[in-house]
Amino acid sequence: MKALRLALGLVCIVCGPVALAAQGPPGISEPLGAGPFNYRTGEGLNIRVTVLARLTAPYAMTFLPNGDLLITQRTGELKRIAKGTTKLLDVPGGPRAGGMPLRSGVHGYMGIALHPQFARNGYVYIAYLKPQAEGSRDRSIAVTRARYADGALHDPKDIFVGEGLGGPTTVAFTADGKLLIGTTEGGKAQDPTWLGGKMLRLNDDGSVPKDNPFVGKEGWRPEIFTLGHRTALGLFVHPETGVIFEAEMGPNGGDEINIIKPGLNYGWPLVSLGRNYPGPWQSKTNEPVHTGFEVPIVYWEPSISVTGLTFYTGDALKQWKGNLFVGGVRYGEISGTGRVERVVFNDKLEEIRRESLLTDLHQRVRDVKQGPDGLLYVATDEEDGAILRIEPAP
Repeated sequence: MKALRLALGLVCIVCGPVALAAQGPPGISEPLGAGPFNYRTGEGLNIRVTVLARLTAPYAMTFLPNGDLLITQRTGELKRIAKGTTKLLDVPGGPRAGGMPLRSGVHGYMGIALHPQFARNGYVYIAYLKPQAEGSRDRSIAVTRARYADGALHDPKDIFVGEGLGGPTTVAFTADGKLLIGTTEGGKAQDPTWLGGKMLRLNDDGSVPKDNPFVGKEGWRPEIFTLGHRTALGLFVHPETGVIFEAEMGPNGGDEINIIKPGLNYGWPLVSLGRNYPGPWQSKTNEPVHTGFEVPIVYWEPSISVTGLTFYTGDALKQWKGNLFVGGVRYGEISGTGRVERVVFNDKLEEIRRESLLTDLHQRVRDVKQGPDGLLYVATDEEDGAILRIEPAP
């Protein structure tokens, strides 16, 4: 069990000759207790954290209009927790993900999003790792669209296949009904002919919108919305403002929260606010700057290995209203140091303070979502992972 946790913690650490750095120290991972767990927090809010359900390697969450919770798993499965219950139910009918063992770091099912007109069409979109051919070990990321009804997926159809792209992939819908797909770089984040390391923007059927910023530009893929990304681990479209926020994992430092705007270049791998795994600054100018590129609104040094994110807009946790919450699977390259980070902004989206939460649980936090009940839900990416619920302490 401990060996598997360490293996899970090594995703994306490929440092070449620095073998010791790549392997990392043993860390401080430990099994999640039964709970509930009670905390005092920095805004004067006392919270209780309850273990709602346990499952293997949850990746991303989304709530259905009726309050049910859908959960993707890196094992290539989809689960559901019905509103007001703690029972974990299978959601059959989804696409078949690549069948590699969990300890390989492969992400079977990844990002999930509901169509803005879900109440009318029932469409669910899932990013997953697709086998390129029967019996082949070659896999590409893909996004499938399926109709959800009666606790199952129906008529799944791939609307996007990543042409050899791999790595974590996240999806979200914008206020105007366009599908965003955040991809992993694959070494070509600045290459306009390559879809890795980009934010892609598609119509809901996978076609390219005519108003994408690079449509008709020679040498550019028309799907590209922004470029210069390392790995987009989280996407959130603010329900009130429509602003697009991206959580981007850096190397050994340099995790970022970016505001996504059409046609902009976010700099990777030319610039970064972090260091690469052997220790030197990632930026070739030997300075941790973003000169000439879009600057993040939040960054971490050391890295927390950012994952899913959400802005809290509810009233149940009123002291946190307007705060950003983002998951992290480990801090400073030490396994067992995952957390939820809470960031407070002023009215210009300038950071004024932050707080680390749930650090004593020693879990890899993969996603954070606000529920329709105004509470926060957290997914822990472990072999014995869990869905946690954060509510005011009684």
